[in-house]
Amino acid sequence: MKIALIGYGKMGKEIEQIAIARGHDIVLKVDISNASSFTSEELKQADVAIEFSTPEAVINNIYKCFEAGVPVVVGTTGWQKELDEVKQNCNNKNQTLFYSSNYSIGVNLFFKINEYLAKLMNSYPDYSISIEEIHHIHKLDAPSGTAISLANQIIENVDLKNKWVNDLTENKNELGILSKRIDEVPGTHTVSYSSAVDEINITHIAHSRKGFALGAVIAAEWVKNKKGVFSMNDLLNNSH
Repeated sequence: MKIALIGYGKMGKEIEQIAIARGHDIVLKVDISNASSFTSEELKQADVAIEFSTPEAVINNIYKCFEAGVPVVVGTTGWQKELDEVKQNCNNKNQTLFYSSNYSIGVNLFFKINEYLAKLMNSYPDYSISIEEIHHIHKLDAPSGTAISLANQIIENVDLKNKWVNDLTENKNELGILSKRIDEVPGTHTVSYSSAVDEINITHIAHSRKGFALGAVIAAEWVKNKKGVFSMNDLLNNSH
């Protein structure tokens, strides 16, 4: 498979190594040095594009992929407010978008645990709920896309919560997300349910970027030749 890498930072380089090891060819690399001259025409040599750039550049990059008719796997976070509009654009143009806030297989299993736990805890309003996320100091957005996904799952399943805020909160209707930026931490997410008598915590700790990179390459392999909007949930539920 021929892959275009849009964004060639630390994650892009990890993806390149894994893709080559799995027998794929990298036919285009876009980074800061050539981003201004990057066109949809260049993309046409690729079967799939993998996009890990910046929140400012991501939407324009996605639309270039749509113009080129190339499926795009997007890992950039920090643009969730525009996601519905981009999905609609994808469907209107009969193109292909695969988006996940986190490509780690482990994190996506963690999402399923989080959703199930939230449904159980909805019957026990005495527990206060919070999320803590820790990432490296180079991460451009806060809270992380993964933390937002976790928060939205909780809001959908816990009647008391109707929105998240990027701080600790005493408001029972708000879900607080505490964001920390520490050294080179790849990503740690903890969901806590705390009461006067005990506390329940679920935590996912990433040891390196390799899990995210592998998931992105697997997503690219899976989405090739498909049309529509997809997520890791689709991949995990239809991996045959």
